[in-house]
Amino acid sequence: MKTFNDPEVFARVKRLPLYVFTITDRFRDEAIARGVDVVDFSMGNPDTPTPQRIVDRLEAAAREPRYHRYLNPRGLPELRAAAARWFKRRHGVELDPEREVLISIGSKEGIGHALMAMLSEGDTVLAPSPTYPIHAFGAVLAGAESVPVTVGPGVDFFESLVEATEKAERRPKGIVVNFPANPTAAVATPELFEKIVRFAEARDLFIVSDLAYSDIVFDGQKTPSMLAVPGARERTLEFMSLSKSYSMPGWRVGFCGGSATLVAAAARVKSYLDYGLFGAVQQAAVTALDECDDEVVQIRDRYHRRRDALVRHFGEAGWKIPPPAASMFAWAPIPEPFRHLGSLEFAKRLIDEAGVAVAPGIGFGKAGDGFVRIALIVDEPRVQLAAERIQRFLQKGPGGK
Repeated sequence: MKTFNDPEVFARVKRLPLYVFTITDRFRDEAIARGVDVVDFSMGNPDTPTPQRIVDRLEAAAREPRYHRYLNPRGLPELRAAAARWFKRRHGVELDPEREVLISIGSKEGIGHALMAMLSEGDTVLAPSPTYPIHAFGAVLAGAESVPVTVGPGVDFFESLVEATEKAERRPKGIVVNFPANPTAAVATPELFEKIVRFAEARDLFIVSDLAYSDIVFDGQKTPSMLAVPGARERTLEFMSLSKSYSMPGWRVGFCGGSATLVAAAARVKSYLDYGLFGAVQQAAVTALDECDDEVVQIRDRYHRRRDALVRHFGEAGWKIPPPAASMFAWAPIPEPFRHLGSLEFAKRLIDEAGVAVAPGIGFGKAGDGFVRIALIVDEPRVQLAAERIQRFLQKGPGGK
């Protein structure tokens, strides 16, 4: 009998690199075990509680026996209708809740299922680089490949898209886009989305658009929707998550809207893999989408204040952080004297020598190795404490003296 003693004996598992954040989590946890008061910017995990009215709706709905049963994996009709209202209210996009909306267990799961539905063995999809892992490795889970498209502040994404397509060995089947972007915090304009749709039409590509950070936009800007572009609906699935906008990360609620054909394809795959969310969670999500716009503004403003504090205090400490235009992250170049270390070793030293945890850019692909991602999940007094420690760390230099 064969003994399975290495997960990488399975070809698909072998194609998935070890999640870098499991390594940095270990560094952080080891420091905490040594008694270090770690200031932790490494996780993309909102630290503020879910608005109370959402929790109250969960508690009430959890007492209703009808939600204790298996439910339609496409999502409750009430939640699909609320998601359609969200698209209409935020972006002026009209969707049919029955045919053009699907509820997912967070946008990450939804994107993974959609790519499994739309890609076959040997296919390729264009995906941002640096990237949130599911945007690139969702293709790998489907037996396909991703083609990196450079993204980031100051990068012409459309130019990168054209160049990547021309260099691709196989004709791509689709495009994954994420604006505002994780990890780079890059934002898109309506003009860019218009170009992407026309590009996809000319090559008959599907589009997966991730709007997870669409509500976390600063300085009076507004995030466009791909579905608002004429012609996009026929080939696009656009995903949204309640995790960041409503401080509901552990609730795992997401949704997508767009092409009825693509919704049906994703729903069929999903129906084989899960029965959907607990009904009480879905009812609470209806309350979030329909009644909590004021709380979304408060949550966005909190991230805005933290962004400003981070940029100010770290700048005074000697680490210039480009202010992100959106998202709950800053994408920070590694200070020049430390850049040769690479992002993983730099992040390890920052924990060991300064008690500050950040996410190494290599965790988002090779293109991210000159950067670290700093999550805006720490209030100003802790930001200031981290800056004081970083100032001493930078003054010692990479030799640590």
